[in-house]
Amino acid sequence: MKGLFRNILKLDKIILPATGFLITFLLLLLYIQQPLFLRFINYKIYDVFLREHASTRIHELPVIVDIDENSLKEIGQWPWPRYRIALLLDKIHQAGALAVGLDILFAEPDRTSPALIMDDITRTFGEYLQKRPGFTGLPDILADNDALFAQTLATGPFVLGYTFLFPEDALRGMSGMPADSCHLHPTSLATKSLTPGLAMGTDQLLATASGVVCPLPALAEAAPASGFFTTDTDPDGVIRQVPLLINFNGRVYPSLALATLLQALGKKTVLLGYSKRGTEVLRAAGTDIPLKRAGSFLVNYRGKEGTYPYISAGDILRDVPAALEALKGKIVFIGTSAAGLRDIRTTPFSQNYPGVETHATIVDNILSRDFIHIPPWAPGLEALALVIAGILTTLLLTWARAAWLALPLFGSAVGIWTGSSYLFGQSKYFVSPLYPLLGLALTFMTMTAIKFWKEEKQKKFIHGAFSHYLAPAVIDQIVRSPESLTLEGQEKEVTILFSDVRNFTSLSERLTPTQVTALLHDYLTPMTRIITSRNGTLDKFIGDAVMAFWNAPLDVPGHQRLALLSALDQLQKLEELNALFQEKFGLTIRIGIGVHCGVVRVGNMGSADLFDYTLIGDSVNLASRLEGLTKYYGQPLVVSEAIAEACGDEFRFQELDKVRVKGKVKPITIYTAMTREDAAKRAVELERYAEGLERYRALRFQEAENVFSELREHHADLLLYALYQERCRDLLREPPREDWDGVFTHKSK
Repeated sequence: MKGLFRNILKLDKIILPATGFLITFLLLLLYIQQPLFLRFINYKIYDVFLREHASTRIHELPVIVDIDENSLKEIGQWPWPRYRIALLLDKIHQAGALAVGLDILFAEPDRTSPALIMDDITRTFGEYLQKRPGFTGLPDILADNDALFAQTLATGPFVLGYTFLFPEDALRGMSGMPADSCHLHPTSLATKSLTPGLAMGTDQLLATASGVVCPLPALAEAAPASGFFTTDTDPDGVIRQVPLLINFNGRVYPSLALATLLQALGKKTVLLGYSKRGTEVLRAAGTDIPLKRAGSFLVNYRGKEGTYPYISAGDILRDVPAALEALKGKIVFIGTSAAGLRDIRTTPFSQNYPGVETHATIVDNILSRDFIHIPPWAPGLEALALVIAGILTTLLLTWARAAWLALPLFGSAVGIWTGSSYLFGQSKYFVSPLYPLLGLALTFMTMTAIKFWKEEKQKKFIHGAFSHYLAPAVIDQIVRSPESLTLEGQEKEVTILFSDVRNFTSLSERLTPTQVTALLHDYLTPMTRIITSRNGTLDKFIGDAVMAFWNAPLDVPGHQRLALLSALDQLQKLEELNALFQEKFGLTIRIGIGVHCGVVRVGNMGSADLFDYTLIGDSVNLASRLEGLTKYYGQPLVVSEAIAEACGDEFRFQELDKVRVKGKVKPITIYTAMTREDAAKRAVELERYAEGLERYRALRFQEAENVFSELREHHADLLLYALYQERCRDLLREPPREDWDGVFTHKSK
């Protein structure tokens, strides 16, 4: 059994670490693949860090001119005539704005232009008109709002917006305009390889658009600059990054935010640095802007909507001094917050974030040089942290006790999260804690599940291994607290019970071997159950004999009492069994039981190859001798004085003799035991016997012989009284020496 436990332990030391290392390896494969569901979780961790460490300080240059509800209420419904937009741009320019980016797409002619209105009237009612109608006294420039708007665009630092289309947009039914009809403004781009010997074109480095929805050619041609407001939405629908450059039709175009910033600073050329990983950095306006792959830029959002100053377009058109003053020296983006017109996007801070504020945020980030980086070494560090977390968890779960696991594992998880968060907050480096935390969690859960499964199997093993030897209550205690079970040898006080069938050899001669087997089965089964029901441990069967003990392998409080109760229960059960045996086999049996309590050596005994969990010691021999004395004294039960002293007043003990058993020098007092109810029925007999025994010890052998003779007459079936009667007669014939101690020495077992 000890060997089995050791094998289980060795198996755990192999299976557990192998499982932990396998989980770590599988997570490394997942890290390489980056499955979508884990990317979703990573996005959310990024959002948490961004919100936690968001800077509330914004750069002073970006402002937003808002076509809000008040503007529409004062000026009129949208779309406004282009001449009103031209007037708004002119006022912003005159107020001293450095540049103005329009987050509005002017892709169609202004239908409120007088010339278009006249054309529409002529087309509709021409047959009723004698001549083409017109506006008397209207200057030619006012006849075409788009022409007026184009003229205004040509006079200031204005940047028109447009949007690129990609193949997936075509699947949604969106169509663009022919590239040659758009007068877009590509950026003046230089490229530089950061990896020696590597040469890549922009079509390899940047996202390539398949189409474009551009402003009216006249407007695009007149404006000094233009930029796209195409966004890059992550799979969960959140905008965390935007492209700063897009490749289209063989040329590279800037985003609206970048084009507006370059216009404000009077810069034209940008330098794109790349490596074998893709785009790395964009040098623009004297600032190195970190890029992800395909020219994307991580937007360092400052907060929810309304982070940047908003100026009502209506206030500018009404020449409100405070509104005009707020535009001086600013980089302006024009957008709308009016209901039904808002360009609403989802960001890590809000699901109702105006798209125009994203442009302002990008300009803020570049001017403040406050960037979020995913450094080239981040993947390596994340993978290393994953491996370390997996190995640490594996070693702890394999070698450490459960009580020692909570603090280091919790501390490791907190440390990983805190370290990643601190790195983001201090240096704006995003190194994801996701996979290291997954390594901790999955390794812990899987290995804990395996340990739980192994413990359950071990409990079943323990239950099965001891179910035929121990009481159910003792087995339950071992299962609950296996650490209390020791199979190593130890000295311990136990109570030992030996029982044996009287004259079994002669009885078996009257039966066939099959009947002998059946008789033993019918007898030993209930006797064993009585032992185990009283929390006893079955040691062995020796033919028809049974050896059992209490208080090992686990402590059993009151073990002397439980052993004595078992002996009395066995004797009572035997009366029921004899009725069955008489009917089935034509005979009855008698047994003798010896019970003693003392210190023994208990544990695994035997050879290195074959051993048994049992006990040895002088107390075992004495218990066996007591069982043998049951025949001599004619009593079914003989117990030692250690049992009598330990069991107190719950039972009645009838002293049998003071004896020296074979092989012993020191005398002991032996008893038979009975319940107090049985003793009450025999009260007169027991009292008379005690008188006789007292006179026997006082050397008054004649008086004692008279008492025992009297008892013999009334209880002829009790060998004990005949034994003392005969002993008194012998002592009368041959009196003992004066130093006689009343101890009887037995020469046989």
